[in-house]
Amino acid sequence: MLAVRGSLLHFLRDPGGEGSSGAEYFEDGLLLLRDGHVLEAGDAQALLQRLPAQTVLKDFSGKLLLPGFVDCHIHYPQTDMIASYGEQLLDWLEKYTFPAERRFEDPAHAREVADFFLEELLRNGTTTALVLGTVHPQSVEAIFEASRVRGLRMIAGKVLMDRNCPEDLRDTPASGDAQTRALIERWHGRDRMLYAVTPRFAPTSSAEQLRRAGRLLEEFPDVYLHTHLAENRSEVTWVAELFPSSRSYLDVYAGFGLVRPRSVFAHCIHLDHADRKLMAERGAMVAFCPTANLFLGSGLFDLLRARECGLAVGLGTDVGAGTSFSMLRTMQEAYKVAQLGGQTLSPYRALYLATLGGAQALKLEHKIGSFEAGKEGDFVVIDLAATPLLERRMRHARSLPEKLFAMIMLGDDRCIAATYAMGREVYAAGRHAPT
Repeated sequence: MLAVRGSLLHFLRDPGGEGSSGAEYFEDGLLLLRDGHVLEAGDAQALLQRLPAQTVLKDFSGKLLLPGFVDCHIHYPQTDMIASYGEQLLDWLEKYTFPAERRFEDPAHAREVADFFLEELLRNGTTTALVLGTVHPQSVEAIFEASRVRGLRMIAGKVLMDRNCPEDLRDTPASGDAQTRALIERWHGRDRMLYAVTPRFAPTSSAEQLRRAGRLLEEFPDVYLHTHLAENRSEVTWVAELFPSSRSYLDVYAGFGLVRPRSVFAHCIHLDHADRKLMAERGAMVAFCPTANLFLGSGLFDLLRARECGLAVGLGTDVGAGTSFSMLRTMQEAYKVAQLGGQTLSPYRALYLATLGGAQALKLEHKIGSFEAGKEGDFVVIDLAATPLLERRMRHARSLPEKLFAMIMLGDDRCIAATYAMGREVYAAGRHAPT
């Protein structure tokens, strides 16, 4: 048994617009875990009176406990090229991405980057992520093995890419299919690992490769589909040239059976109403990646229209086009994107998108995303006085929403006091927990 004391906030459902509906908050809360799973969460004064003997008590009074953050789209092989200057999407891929990904032919390099990448996620309070590897199967082996050692719930996949890319980064429809099958059989459902069939995006996969990806999803219906969609106007134009018989970029994927539950499409900026409606009807989801969209000049995601269509949305950092591993900084930029679009994003809904909303989008709400009994014990401890400015701002905050908004706007990795996975400390500020 583990008892963790602190201010406790989680969500039972989407809070919607400006209100706190769906949020549950305990100023002095207690989170009880047994064997790595949530047993109960509630008022500390009530629960402390009936703690079983020999329960380990961690006291984070004055700090905020949240479910572990969920990052719905990130490239671990792009860790070393984050903050690369001066290009939009297609030129950026050629100039920075493909050279970085070549190095993952070396398993030792893949292992070293995977270890650093996961430590950086944990340092930012992220306990679950949907991760792209490279075309090399060893890149997926490395990220899964590093995640397994740390006891994390991770989803990852080998990139499928058989055209319109450098020759030494291509697979073939047959080799990509065979390698993906082997990785699914080895990793999907092992410990907390899950697999995603991962065509990079429509321009780099032939019709035959996309057709085989659809067959893999039919054969393994509980794996994920992870790809990019309608990020950049030049990309959208290119897809129309490559697939002239398709109504839209989304229609390309739909034609190969790739729009379905557990299909995760990153970006989705340049979509029309019919595309959004089809995605919602088929149970697909969007990974909203505001820092990457602003950094590459791709455009502004329409969060309001997605919600009106009933489209599931989670947040993604999209490192390395994204400029931070921090979900707090990602929420900051999501708020600004909404503002630029004449919309708003409340602090409650931003935090929902980074926790339960991301879990729901990934069809993992029965496992993670809140402190409901039976969930896996992934959580983050937030220090609301992590910087002098944040501490001063908190003294002047008059309500919980004001505190939460200030935390989002001013927060970053310095706010993460500790990160836990399955009730086990995997990061503590000032030191990395042993794995």
